[in-house]
This record gives sequence, structure tokens and C-alpha cells, in this order.
Amino acid sequence: MRGALRTLWKLRPEEAIALLFFPFCLGISLKAYLFCVSRGIPPGRFGVGLWRLAVTVAAVALFTWFVRRKPCWARLGWIRDVMPFLFCIAIYTNLNDTVQFVNPHHVHDALVRIDAWLFGVQPCVWAQRFYTPLATEAFSLAYMNYFVVSVAVVGYLLLAGRRSDMRQALLGTILCFYLGYALYVAFPAAPPRLVLAHLFTRDFSGGWLTTVQNKLVDLNPSAGRSAFPSLHCGITFITLAYAWRFQKALFAVLLPMGVMLVLATVYLRHHYVIDILAAIPLAVLAYRLAPPLEAWWSRQRERAESAAPAGAGAGPERAPAPAAAHAGVDGHATPPAAR
Repeated sequence: MRGALRTLWKLRPEEAIALLFFPFCLGISLKAYLFCVSRGIPPGRFGVGLWRLAVTVAAVALFTWFVRRKPCWARLGWIRDVMPFLFCIAIYTNLNDTVQFVNPHHVHDALVRIDAWLFGVQPCVWAQRFYTPLATEAFSLAYMNYFVVSVAVVGYLLLAGRRSDMRQALLGTILCFYLGYALYVAFPAAPPRLVLAHLFTRDFSGGWLTTVQNKLVDLNPSAGRSAFPSLHCGITFITLAYAWRFQKALFAVLLPMGVMLVLATVYLRHHYVIDILAAIPLAVLAYRLAPPLEAWWSRQRERAESAAPAGAGAGPERAPAPAAAHAGVDGHATPPAAR
């Protein structure tokens, strides 16, 4: 048991969280696949999901070898920092497909009532009056910019050689994702484009950007239950927080992109406004939780290695010096840049 704990503490917290979520994700993916097979239904995306998880397992095996052997570590050590983010995305893709097999009790009707109580109208439906081809193109671009906004701070810090800061931003971002996943399971909700379809009297008109955005949306299942909270907004909020903390010039660039992205989630019928409001405390919680979690994890690693018999503490990652575990920007825990 103690040996297993020592092995656990040698991981980073974001790696351990991925290991916690992966069996759960695999289990519900298998449940969804077997449900279809038992009823003679083509498994479709559930079969694809199993293949995706198989590829993820292979990537984890390669990642484990890489961390243990450390080939070209001075130049490639950053790969360990970013891979848990990719594992996080792989888990999300499968979880989004299969939430209904875990919790069939959706809450989107309650979200509709909350939006009506807050505004007296359904904001997504009310926004129809502003539909123009130009506006739709602009908001489609803003929505797709999520793929830029979500990695902008991490990419900047990596290129600037600030790997310690990058790890802090990555850990907070990954925590925001996983906390959001847990809320998806607890409060499954379909987006307004599905729930309120009968209320929309106008269709979008736009150009190629709108077409691309629609194709990206179509990659998600029509029965998806990942509206509450809005992770598009939650990740945008926490990214802006890290941009303000680490590079204010970058914050100035990302802020208008973030504002447009948030508005796009309503204009394009992807989220209720309450989804956006719920994303604010989610981002704040992840931002505040990341530094003490990293510091606590480092202390557990130090204790486990100090209590280990001689030679038993060898592994892929040595414990950081106490000063390195606690000193950092704004007094927050800063993990070593290259473990």
C-alpha cells in the first residue's frame, strides 16, 4: 500500500486526476457501446469513442516511457507539462457523448425557467432580432477562437521559457475542465439550439465561417448534455485571469476575443445565460484551488520519499526542494520548471 502511494505521489496532480477520470470514462463508454450492440443499434460514435480511448491508452504508455527515460529532456521536457491537457480533452470528448448513460435526469428545463426568471425572455430566442450575415460570421469566428484563446497564455509562457508559470496556468486550466466535467454529470443539460428549437423563427445566414462553425458543432452528438456550465466561457475566464497575472499585454489582446466568445455562445444558441454565470465561480474556484493543491501534493511527495527505504524513492520525478515548492508569483506555489 505504501509503495502504491509513493508511486501516486510521484505523479503530478493533473496526471493523477486523469487516471481517476479515465476508468470512469472507459466504463461508461463500454456501457454505451454494449447498450447499442445488445439492441442491434449501430454503435456509431460510441464505437469511435472506444477506439479513441484505445489511442489514449497507447499515448499514456508512450508518455510513461518518456517520463521515465527522459530522452532529450532538456529540449523536450515541456511535453510532460502539456500532455495532461491533451488527455483531458480526450476524456471530455468521450464523456460528452455518454453523459446520458450515467445520469439521465436532465436539468435543461430548469435552466430555461431560470433564464426566463432573470430576463423575462429567453435570451437565445430574443437575440434572433440581431441576426445578420455579417454578425453571424463575426460570432462564428469568435466562437472558433476558443481554440486559440484556451491555449494562448500557455503557448506564450512556453515560448517565453517560463515553464514554471506555464505549469501553474496549465494546472488551473485542467482543473477547470475536470470540475466542469463533474458538473456535466451532475447536471446534464442539452443546449438551447435543441431544447428551444420550436421557438426559433429565423435561421442563421452567413458565409464560409458560419459553415465551418456549424460543422464543428456537428462533431458533437445532437443528444449531448454538456451545456451547464459553459466550459467555453469558464476556460475563457480562467485564461483571462492568467493573462492578467502573467502578461497584461496579452490580456489586452485576449479580452475583446473573450467578450465576443461569451456573446457568441448565446447568439449561436449554444448556451443559456445561466450557463455563463455558473462558469464564473467555476473559473474562480479552479484558479484559487490550483496553487494550494500543487503545494499540498508536493508536501505529500516529500513525505513519501523521506519515509521510503533507501533506494525506494527512485522514480520518474524527484521531490522539489521545499523552497521551490512554495516560492512563486504572488506567493503562490510554483512547481519546478522541469521535473
